[in-house]
Amino acid sequence: MSQIIHKLNPSIIKKTAARCRARSIVIPTFAQMRDPSQVPQTVLKKLPKVGLWDVNPVNLFRITWKNDVKSGLYGGVNYLEIPQAITGVKARIIGLVGKYFPTGAHKVGASFGCLVPRLVSGEFDPDKNKAVWPSTGNFCRGGAFNSALLGCRGVAILPEEMSKERFTWLRKIGAEVIATPGCESNVKEIYDKCWELKKDPKNIIFNQFEEFGNPIWHYNVTGPAIEEVFNSLRLEGKRATAFISATGSAGTIAAGDHLKKQFPHLKVVASEALQCPTLLMNGFGGHRIEGIGDKHVPWVHNARNTDAIAAIDDEDCMRVLRLFNEAAGRKYLDAAGLSGSEVAMLPLLGISSIGNLLASIKTAKYFELNEQDVVFTIFTDSVELYGSRLKELERERGKYSTIDAAKDHTAFLLHQGTDHYKELTHYERKAIHNLKYFTWVEQQGKTVEELDAQWNPEYWRKLLEDEVVEFDKLIDEFNDTVARA
Repeated sequence: MSQIIHKLNPSIIKKTAARCRARSIVIPTFAQMRDPSQVPQTVLKKLPKVGLWDVNPVNLFRITWKNDVKSGLYGGVNYLEIPQAITGVKARIIGLVGKYFPTGAHKVGASFGCLVPRLVSGEFDPDKNKAVWPSTGNFCRGGAFNSALLGCRGVAILPEEMSKERFTWLRKIGAEVIATPGCESNVKEIYDKCWELKKDPKNIIFNQFEEFGNPIWHYNVTGPAIEEVFNSLRLEGKRATAFISATGSAGTIAAGDHLKKQFPHLKVVASEALQCPTLLMNGFGGHRIEGIGDKHVPWVHNARNTDAIAAIDDEDCMRVLRLFNEAAGRKYLDAAGLSGSEVAMLPLLGISSIGNLLASIKTAKYFELNEQDVVFTIFTDSVELYGSRLKELERERGKYSTIDAAKDHTAFLLHQGTDHYKELTHYERKAIHNLKYFTWVEQQGKTVEELDAQWNPEYWRKLLEDEVVEFDKLIDEFNDTVARA
């Protein structure tokens, strides 16, 4: 029996199934998102006629790393290798590309992992409940999108200083939007709003920082996608050496738990903003790397599996954002030896993606990696979500020049250093784990007993491997009920 889904509600399941049948909703399993060759032919026939961002239930089957945007069907895993001319390191740096998910970011998968198990078990009643999505970035967008596809009412909570594009899109899709005070790292204010909303039982809070459906999705979908990329490259003599992920909600970094089982010597590196170095030095503060909220350790973070921490200066990210996207920057990179196709792919990296790239470079330098090493990371979203940030930077700093590009490439990419980097000992990992107490036990109602249980690797194995079996069983049974409704 599931540790997450404690009770089935047959009457609600039956009612929700009838609702889904009326809306032609079929729900994919985690296995199908990992391996779309299992997707039914009835779905495959519909996909080419539906746009990637369309509010159409068939787009639930595009919650995968394998969308082929040209055919509208599926292909290999979407990934991008960053040229050595940019990174300045011998190790190969490869990132999975989030742009080709619906909403343009992979968080749509994490939110699916949170909502769907409760929907198909009858714990969430779309006739009565609202799905509340607290977030510092793309999670609330993914949650609002999935809510719309599944015929549920969605509420997005995010800091008021996030990019304008996020607010505009959320309102357009029909989500109720709540803006909380502060910026990227003001997570406490979001939690306070959640406590307020919890007073009304119709509001079901899907807090990505404590919902295990978030890391379960990444362990079972993102992790295998990275493994597949490594195997497909047929890199003889190469080794999968490191996986870098901004901590944020600690969902994506769970892909590293999967990778460690396949590549035992692989290092899992958590990246965060230098302006808010919570893991690095118990720090706090505001920063501009959107999508990686800080000032606490998420409940779903398996700290025992984290090998190192890289803190990235948000100013470095903003300068590289301009380098990759301004005309003068592209012209400079072309002259530096990049091909036109390589330069054209760089806008696939949004601000947090650039942060992950810089952390990958730090890791390659810190561990003195060479041509035999492959470093994997995640390019969460693209520049499409940050057009307003580029305009703000131009207003603040003036027109971007070739000299600016040369400085930014040299200083923030080629000469990215190993400062603000920590390789963790066993007890340094435990210190990070213990920090959960102050947010989750003192403030959010968790127990010391479960906190202590989280230090046991078996706790995470059961959650990340066993729960998905239960989830897929519930989804299959629900789809059968929909077919009979």
